Amino acid sequence: MVDQCSKCSHESEDNLKKFGLPLCKVCVKFAPNEPEQLDEFVQEKVQSSALDSFRKYAKTKNELLKQGMIKKAAEGKAMSRPPFGYKYKSGKLIPTQNHREVEEIFETFLNNKISLRKLAEQHSFSVNGLKKILRNFTYIGKIKFNGQIHDSEHQPIVSSTLFNHVQNKMDQLKIKRN
Repeated sequence: MVDQCSKCSHESEDNLKKFGLPLCKVCVKFAPNEPEQLDEFVQEKVQSSALDSFRKYAKTKNELLKQGMIKKAAEGKAMSRPPFGYKYKSGKLIPTQNHREVEEIFETFLNNKISLRKLAEQHSFSVNGLKKILRNFTYIGKIKFNGQIHDSEHQPIVSSTLFNHVQNKMDQLKIKRN
């Protein structure tokens, strides 16, 4: 849906809402955070063309954050809380004392006829929590972000071979359910 910016009349599908008023990416950056001040701000009209060069290079905070996270992932650095079996030390992922439990989870799932529910219960996880562990590339020394998989410097907990066999089994379970 195309909205027109209340300040400069720029028409775009990317316009954002602030207190219910549509504003372009440039105007929203300068818009006050108080509704009364916003009304006054909007009354002072600006020509859309005067802001075109700013609009061309304007990035929202979310876009800048995502770009930074993509760069960090490409460098092989983790960006979120450490997954089960890891902790941060000096800004790097390192295996914790319970990292062997992760390998055990992978091996048990692959080598036994056990349901995800039963395996999850054995390790005090939810089924979705267990699935996240079994699908997490961190365990083979990689970082996955924004659909891309990057090498990382942290120590893997499971082998790539074990991980790939588990992925195949998970995919087969998914096919059987559909």
